[in-house]
Amino acid sequence: MNRRRHAAAALAAALVLTGAAGCSGKAKPADGDKPAAGGVKAGAGVSDKTIKLGALTDMTGVYASLGKSVTQAQQLWVKQTNAAGGICGRTIELTVRDHGYDPQKALAAYTELEPSVLGFAQFIGSPFVAAVKQRIDGQDKGLVIPQAWSASLLGSPYIRTVGATYDVETINAVGFLLDQKRIVSGDKIGHVYFEGDYGENALTGAKAIAAEAGLTVVEQKIKPTDNDMTAQVAALKQAGVKAVVVSAGPRQAASLVGVAAAGGWGVPIVGNNSAFAPQLLATPAGAALQKDYYVASSALPIGSTEAGPAALAAAYKAEYPDAGLDNGVVAGYSAGALFGEVLKKACADKDLTREGIRAALLSLKSYDNGFGIIHDFSDPKAPSTRQSVIMKPDATVPGGMKVVKEATAAPAATKFTPAS
Repeated sequence: MNRRRHAAAALAAALVLTGAAGCSGKAKPADGDKPAAGGVKAGAGVSDKTIKLGALTDMTGVYASLGKSVTQAQQLWVKQTNAAGGICGRTIELTVRDHGYDPQKALAAYTELEPSVLGFAQFIGSPFVAAVKQRIDGQDKGLVIPQAWSASLLGSPYIRTVGATYDVETINAVGFLLDQKRIVSGDKIGHVYFEGDYGENALTGAKAIAAEAGLTVVEQKIKPTDNDMTAQVAALKQAGVKAVVVSAGPRQAASLVGVAAAGGWGVPIVGNNSAFAPQLLATPAGAALQKDYYVASSALPIGSTEAGPAALAAAYKAEYPDAGLDNGVVAGYSAGALFGEVLKKACADKDLTREGIRAALLSLKSYDNGFGIIHDFSDPKAPSTRQSVIMKPDATVPGGMKVVKEATAAPAATKFTPAS
């Protein structure tokens, strides 16, 4: 599609710092949400010189590898944006707090930063975001872009995910196996999932497509601290499942795939977007992961040769030469770039208040971030897309993932309505 190629090329240009600086017109510090110099309203987190954003991440917990990649990618976006002149005559400042996937630390970090930032370009952990959702919608009203895709976060005009929700993503993952004739009506599929928002939302999707396709779901609920999937593999093998969905973390996915392979159990396994990390390819499970494991995602992988991912990979490696490439880089940069697009629109509307940010995001009905999928943010009750890219681990590709099916939505996904 020409329009997508043009958008990808534009993204590539921005990544090498040849993009425009957004709208300009400096304003003096505003008191509350009052008009500042130049007619641009400015509120919390916005002065005449800076726009302050927050990032609530996990650098030391169960999603540490993801958190590091997401955060560094957003810091890269900030550096590039400021080098290109900033946005609305202001530089971007990103304040990062590591909550280590601890609910008390996450809440404390949000409470600390919320009064001083315009919004959050990152918040890892759907349970933590859900815990402050009422507060965000009621009194705070700052835009939060979570690195979480639970349908429980839908419905808020201020908490906006970039991509399909876990239920829709799971429908697309199982739909891929149906398209490939790896499973057929009458089969049983296993589902290993984290307790809580993430896993249980993914389970909703698995049950939805199972009901439509005549499948039976065999459940295995686990905790984030459960790293050995031997018992789960034994139970699913005993149940006679023909494929497995894993809605957990990279460690659990590696254990599941590795244990199944070691026992000679050869069934396809599909995972949600956070159920893989390229570091797994260097573990004993690496060979098995490359054989018959697949991951659904709402973006092209960082190893794609398309213009957007290729430019980002080059810029990221230049900035962090010792860091590995993974899809957290894409997720983090995409969220930062989306916030930047919203800021430019709000600047054009002369309203850099939290309300102005909300209105600007709602106006993005066909947003192409250069990573393979068009997003629509006009309806807070709906995910920004119902499409997923299906990827397969491959140690020969930067970032460890290659595309096996381009972005598409399974028929069941187009009809499914996520419940917020």
